[in-house]
Amino acid sequence: MRFLATTKIAFASLRSNLLRSFLTILGIIIGVLSIVLIVALGQGAQDLILSEFEGVGATAVILRPGKQPTGPADFSDTLFSESIKDRDIEALRKKENVPNAVSIDPSVIVPGAVSYGDELYRPTTFGWTATAIEELLDIQPESGEFFTADDIRERAKVAVIGSKVKEELFGDDDPIGQSITIRNHNVKVIGTFPSKGQLAFFNIDEVVLLPYTTAQRDILAIDYYQEIFIRADSEENINFVVQDVEATMREQHNITDPEKDDFFVNTQKDAVESISTVTDVLTIFLVAIASIALVVGGIGIMNIMLVSVTERTKEIGLRKAVGATNRDILTQFLIEAVMLTVGGGLIGTTGAIALAALAALVIRQQFALDWPLSVPFGAIALGIGVASAVGLAFGLYPARQASRKHPIEALRYE
Repeated sequence: MRFLATTKIAFASLRSNLLRSFLTILGIIIGVLSIVLIVALGQGAQDLILSEFEGVGATAVILRPGKQPTGPADFSDTLFSESIKDRDIEALRKKENVPNAVSIDPSVIVPGAVSYGDELYRPTTFGWTATAIEELLDIQPESGEFFTADDIRERAKVAVIGSKVKEELFGDDDPIGQSITIRNHNVKVIGTFPSKGQLAFFNIDEVVLLPYTTAQRDILAIDYYQEIFIRADSEENINFVVQDVEATMREQHNITDPEKDDFFVNTQKDAVESISTVTDVLTIFLVAIASIALVVGGIGIMNIMLVSVTERTKEIGLRKAVGATNRDILTQFLIEAVMLTVGGGLIGTTGAIALAALAALVIRQQFALDWPLSVPFGAIALGIGVASAVGLAFGLYPARQASRKHPIEALRYE
């Protein structure tokens, strides 16, 4: 009963100075709002990216040349490595080498701009197989058709282009049957992709897709590949495919020590784990910065509570005169501090959820991304919990100062 009565007194004191109470907890509101909003947006971004990678399929295995990159500087070495060639593709396609592989699709990137007449555009141009797009991304041409296995064997100069490429080069004209220029080679457009936006590792709207043989031998004049997409027959056999690919490549390259591999293999799981790690680290970093606002808010609460103790010296003396103990006074001021911070935490959390919902709506409408609204209950609990801890930590000193006042001297205070 004594605690309940003390709580009522603390609440009445805060209610009598609503404006000052609100200004006191403004730092806490901003801190909790920032933390919850950052975690919500970070989780939303992570969910969006991972959902895009799931579109590639859980059975995808990617073989790349060069050493496994350990930093940004290593990616250029990987891109220009020449360690994967036709003989490797032939070995991988042998059923006895990789029995659980359904398809082996080489890929090369073609840098540079694409032109049509006076129009010039810089898309993502690469040589691949049409089946890879169909099976991995489940995309069919909106108009025209894909190139065939015969086109790949004959190194036909044909291409399928994305909707953005079509818009930039042809406007409202029909591109089917027209020729575009890629690195001084005329290539006939035989199909266009529907507008899909970002899918996993590239934007399908900005793609120019060629037969990989045409891109490799005629346009780039190279004899190596930059990526090999391998599709396993089931998700359960992914690890077997990875092991078989590594064993086949080491045999092809006469490698006995895995530390000396001149290739590396990634799966969707590897990509998901890497992205999750990056987004988690970035979120933690931003949350740590936002937490500074909680510390600032706590200092503000301590300052205002000290002022309140001075202003209410006579009240403290009167309460002690009618029987309140030092512990009662300490409890009252601690409750006031915790009420302030928890109230700020609740307001900040509500504001963060509202802003996260607004941000998701704007991103969906303005950027055509399927941005998910994530409500991080863990972050909400953490924010309110930390706010409560801040109230206790920064409210303890003023509360102790109040509880130590002598009742007679407090009653005489002017």
